[in-house]
Amino acid sequence: MAENKTGPSNGSLYIIRHGRTDWNDLRMLQGKTDIPLNEDGRRMAAEAAKEYAEIPFDICFCSPLVRAKETAEILLRGRDVPVEYDDRLMEMSFGVYEGVKSSFDIPDCPVNEFFFHPESYDDPVEGGESTRDLMERTGSFLREKVYPRLERGEDVLIVGHGAMNSSIVCNALELPLTEFWSKGIENCKLMKLL
Repeated sequence: MAENKTGPSNGSLYIIRHGRTDWNDLRMLQGKTDIPLNEDGRRMAAEAAKEYAEIPFDICFCSPLVRAKETAEILLRGRDVPVEYDDRLMEMSFGVYEGVKSSFDIPDCPVNEFFFHPESYDDPVEGGESTRDLMERTGSFLREKVYPRLERGEDVLIVGHGAMNSSIVCNALELPLTEFWSKGIENCKLMKLL
């Protein structure tokens, strides 16, 4: 039985990242920019719907960004699973660097600090969030919305984003920020956390 800060968990917690977008394919930083799925992303979500059709979910919490909403809609089509949107599940904000292509190819690009050393990304780019900002908002979401449902024995699905889902992983498993990216967050691959 998994333990969390609120006591024993009887339900299960699952997370999944949205399907691919044109910006993913172009290696552009999306953050909170509201980019829809592309055809490949929709196909991925439809395949995930088939692959995970037998996994029961009592509720789905979802980012309000369209790429996550579309993924949840396709994934849960024909299933009686309520979907609730919460702003705390939006992707991390990359501020003025949203829309930048191939940031790793830009020498001294400050947002790359987050990808290489998330534990020390305390001074975010203009208009962006720090790692700790992201951890705080997803931590409060888990405490307020998810853990009470797990304690009632409900199975919870979160549909979100790469960085945001990684923060859910770190919060739920109580991992240090040095392991922020350790679990890998692939598009449309379901991960059971608790």
